[in-house]
Amino acid sequence: MKNIRNIVLTISLLAFLSVPAFAQTKTASVDMKKLFNGYWKTKSAQTLLEKSKADLRKDLKDMADNLEKSQTDYKQLLEQANDPAISADERDKRKLAIADKAKDVNNQKAAFEQYQRQAESNLAEKSQRMSGNLVADIQKAVADKSKAGNYTLVLNSAATEVVVYSDTGADITDSVLKQLNEGAPIDVTKPAGGMPFNISTNLP
Repeated sequence: MKNIRNIVLTISLLAFLSVPAFAQTKTASVDMKKLFNGYWKTKSAQTLLEKSKADLRKDLKDMADNLEKSQTDYKQLLEQANDPAISADERDKRKLAIADKAKDVNNQKAAFEQYQRQAESNLAEKSQRMSGNLVADIQKAVADKSKAGNYTLVLNSAATEVVVYSDTGADITDSVLKQLNEGAPIDVTKPAGGMPFNISTNLP
C-alpha cells in the first residue's frame, strides 16, 4: 500500500513539474514551399538549370542531325552498291565502304545514347545538389528567426497532411522570406521563367 502511494506521489510530482515547461512552449508555423519558391537563390538556380537544359537540347540535336546524315549516306551507299552498271571491283569497293559506314552509324548512335544518359544524370545531380543547398539556407534562416522570436517549435504549414491546425498569427514565413531576400541581386518579384525548380531532367 505504501509503495502504491509512493508511485502516485511520484507521478503527481512529475506531472506538476512538466506543466511549467509545457506552458513555456511557443509555437509558430512556416510555409517551407513558399520560402523555397520565393527565395531569390531558388530563382537564380532555376535560371541556371534552364540554361543547362537548353544547352543539352542543342548538343543532342546536333548529334542527332549528324547521326541522321550518316544514316542517309549509308542508305545511298546501299543503293549505289546495287547499281548493275558498275563493275564487280567497284561493287566490292562500295561494299567495304558500306561496312565502314554501318560501323560509323552504330558508333554515333551508341555515343548519342551514352551522352544523353550521362548528361541527364549530371543535370539531375546538379538539381538535387542545388536544392539541398537552398533548403539548408532556408532552415538556417528559420532557425535564426525562431531563436530571435523565442519559438521552441515551428511547424511546416505546407505539409497539410501533418499540420491539422496552426495559428496564422504566429506564421513567420514572410519575415523569414524577407530575411532571405535581403540584398538580392535580382528582382524576386519577377518569375525566373521556364519550369518550376524541381524540373524533370527528361528531355522531350
